[in-house]
Amino acid sequence: MLTALLQDYFARIPDAGNPLQQVCFGTSGHRGSSLKTSFNEHHVLAIAQAVADYRQLQGYTGPLHLGRDTHALSEEAWNSALRVLVANGIDVRIDAGESAITATPVISHSILVHNRKFPDQLSDGLVITPSHNPPEDGGIKYNPAHGGPADTDATGWIQDRANGYLAAGLEGVKRIPLEAGIASAEPFDYTGQYLADLEQVVDLAAIREAGLKLGVDPLGGAGLPVWQALTEKTGIPVEVVNDTLDGSFAFMPPDHDGKIRMDCSSPFAMEKLLAIKERFDLAFGNDPDADRHGIVDQQGLMSPNHFLAVCIDYLLTHRPQWSRSLKIGKTLVSSSMIDRVVASHNRVLYETPVGLKWFVEGLQQGWLAFGGEESAGATLLTRSGEPWSTDKDGIALCLLAAEIMAVTGKSPSEYYQHLTERHGHPVYRRVDTPLTPEQKAGFKHLDAHSIQSSELAGEVIQSVLVNAPGNQAAIGGIKVVTENGWFAARPSGTEPLCKVYAESFKGEQHLNSLIAEANQLLKHVL
Repeated sequence: MLTALLQDYFARIPDAGNPLQQVCFGTSGHRGSSLKTSFNEHHVLAIAQAVADYRQLQGYTGPLHLGRDTHALSEEAWNSALRVLVANGIDVRIDAGESAITATPVISHSILVHNRKFPDQLSDGLVITPSHNPPEDGGIKYNPAHGGPADTDATGWIQDRANGYLAAGLEGVKRIPLEAGIASAEPFDYTGQYLADLEQVVDLAAIREAGLKLGVDPLGGAGLPVWQALTEKTGIPVEVVNDTLDGSFAFMPPDHDGKIRMDCSSPFAMEKLLAIKERFDLAFGNDPDADRHGIVDQQGLMSPNHFLAVCIDYLLTHRPQWSRSLKIGKTLVSSSMIDRVVASHNRVLYETPVGLKWFVEGLQQGWLAFGGEESAGATLLTRSGEPWSTDKDGIALCLLAAEIMAVTGKSPSEYYQHLTERHGHPVYRRVDTPLTPEQKAGFKHLDAHSIQSSELAGEVIQSVLVNAPGNQAAIGGIKVVTENGWFAARPSGTEPLCKVYAESFKGEQHLNSLIAEANQLLKHVL
């Protein structure tokens, strides 16, 4: 597979008139596969030139931080982007390590650090990664000067510009030889900077003093150099149980559907770490660009929803320097346990559509203390209430789990059990169902009056949402809420599927009723 992937990356030329082969920025950048002519050298060259143009439009004169993960296509795509960026006269910073792999949170943190020091020379970043996607995929995402995922205005502009270059046969795309690009790039110690600052966001002293036995499986990703250097730089012993770097990810167990995914929230992907969990008080996993976290204690792999609730409750009682006016961010398909935890502390919940990009402004400006989503991605302010990263930080969240256990004496699962005793025990599920093009189009016409029923699964409907309560942004779907349950539905951005999320505080039978009635309501309104 690797040989074919790399050959097709260069050999296949996308058809600019074919929507399936055009540049398309979703919630996390452009993704595709060279085998499908959806992620090839022409795509990356065009996107890199479009980013160079966007930088000029925005007046960015500082360095561009160029990172990549460990997918097979990532190195060649990194090479392609570097050639274009340097040809445009941009000061490109690359990881000083031998592998040049650089995790997403490390890039985000570096952008913020630079821009605080040099506000008149703003920097930005590109990360070559398709996140936890299968080995045959490639991806590229852009983080502007705020350090987080670019919003739709930026990605829409870059997407259109890049597709224009594809249509023009790359006319106007500047390039230099790779050797010249590498020679002109600025090596930068991203890992050293990140670890030197880590005490700002996590209580490392408490972790050291607790003497916990910690393990980590980076799942062959870009978090590896950070975890390898952690013990020396911070004095916290962490055993790296897997230091394999292999672009085919042949060492990975298959996911639930037989595909290989480096998804640290999947018990299938985390099978090898779960098999040795007894060796550790706490163990962690990350996806290939280390923006997601997987938390393993003696009870097994923790649900991301459960861990987010634990983090929020802990932080609201163990960050005395945080202002009480700070809000807590969650995406609307995350657990309502978070709502109950936030309310119990008399804090304000900031509920948004899916995607961490909705938290960027609040994190950057310092009025949002924490932002998390049900797919195991989150970040937070520093202990003093300053911005840390405005993109997901899987490494910091793993170490926050260690801090929680060190300070409270409870594992994250034990802590969550304590929360259920106070706030109820929710059950949560996501179900994907086939979606026709006509049904997908129907989502665009939904409004608060689309649901005519007054009840859902035996309870009075309290609200019908097509806009998120926190920022009133369109959610791209619908959410229906009762006192003890809810469902949300939205179309997949990449597949002909409808994603239905549901949660009940009344048990599995009620959850089944929620999902069944949700599907009937959706058939009617779509």
